Amino acid sequence: MAQPPRKTPGRKTAGNRISRIKNTASQRRTNPHRSKKSTLTDATVVLLNKPFGYVSQFSGDDKTLADLVPVKGVYPAGRLDKDSEGLLILTNHGPLQHRISHPGMKWHKHYWVQVEGEVTDAALLQLCHGVTLKDGQASAVSATRITAPDLWPRNPAVRQRLSVPDTWIALTLNEGRNRQVRRMTAAVGFPTLRLIRYRIGDWDLGTLKSGEYLTVLLSGTKLQQLLV
Repeated sequence: MAQPPRKTPGRKTAGNRISRIKNTASQRRTNPHRSKKSTLTDATVVLLNKPFGYVSQFSGDDKTLADLVPVKGVYPAGRLDKDSEGLLILTNHGPLQHRISHPGMKWHKHYWVQVEGEVTDAALLQLCHGVTLKDGQASAVSATRITAPDLWPRNPAVRQRLSVPDTWIALTLNEGRNRQVRRMTAAVGFPTLRLIRYRIGDWDLGTLKSGEYLTVLLSGTKLQQLLV
């Protein structure tokens, strides 16, 4: 009579191998630890009202973001000049950081700008039509004359000449080159005295005082909407 095949010690039969594969697949579906990976798609966003005199980085000899933001693992999405104030967004999410800061993404950035002199309608129109800078043409999405906004005092105060008036304008750009606003207003004959960024996309300063920040946690769903 034929004998059944003997199993070599340590050898797995085909049936056992299939069973193990199925069990492993089942464990992957039900393993509670795998769900934690979804939190990697969440993002921390910090909205900071950067004061005058601080650089948009965490290290250096100047006053830095380390003096203002104790949140770990976040980095600036774009920059704000040392002598400019207002909204600076920081995040721990690389793709979102790129989306906000890259000029090609065309996120709208809104500024209040105090300029020296009585700005003319022709100058505002020229800002929108475009001015020539050293690094190419630049144009504003919009440029309008406004009344002086209700702002915190700047330290040090803006140096103004009593014999020369000043004007506040609201300026919207969809790119963010180095010192672009200052170079654009100078190109139309009205140097910038004070510059505050108050909105980026849907985020704004709200009631944040100079030096204050707000931490926002974005869900994966909200992130997907922003990254589209």
